[in-house]
Amino acid sequence: MSRAHPYIAREGWLFIAALALSGFVAKFYFGLLGALPLWLLSLVLAYLFRDPQRVIPSAPLGIVSPADGVVLAIERVYDNYLKRDANKISIRMSRLGTYVTRAPMEGNIVQHWHSSASDDGEAEVLDRYAMWLQSDENDDVVLVMAVASNALKPVCYHQTGERIGQGARCGLVRFGGYIEVLLPIDARVEVAVGDTLYAGSDILATLIHEHVSASKDRANDVALGT
Repeated sequence: MSRAHPYIAREGWLFIAALALSGFVAKFYFGLLGALPLWLLSLVLAYLFRDPQRVIPSAPLGIVSPADGVVLAIERVYDNYLKRDANKISIRMSRLGTYVTRAPMEGNIVQHWHSSASDDGEAEVLDRYAMWLQSDENDDVVLVMAVASNALKPVCYHQTGERIGQGARCGLVRFGGYIEVLLPIDARVEVAVGDTLYAGSDILATLIHEHVSASKDRANDVALGT
């Protein structure tokens, strides 16, 4: 598989380079022992900002996990973004996992939202970035990236109106955060609370297209003359 992205997310390059360069300066003045902690820290950051290739499952109706992490909750809620009832899957990102987030399904980006604690009254989460994805079959999924620090705002790679593929890189949450996926109410959830997920590879849920199945059944009946 061809790779269009580096093995280390670009958002980490400046910090890694600064630490590595500081290590060379420290070695000049203080010797190897003075440089070693800075070089080790640059290696740690390189690991934290890694951006590994993922194998996207062949599941057109599947909703893949947008982040590495653990499922915190699965609940039926009212979706304030699209004004509908929805199934919400909440994921806590790992502090040691990859920070790159991925699109849960293929589709068009219809709209973005940004809100803060002052907007919705929440004290724990200071910043939320939400992205509305719509498939060619008009399935609507909302991806929310949330952090508890104004200094570590999530990064969004795509703009409203763009098209994005299932499992494609769509953003980054530095040092982890919380992810919410708001699904159609009839989507079949495929995970349980406590499950460990890998972004782009593990399937969260499956979209249900009953009208498509019914059409296929009618076509088969006609073909068989029943």
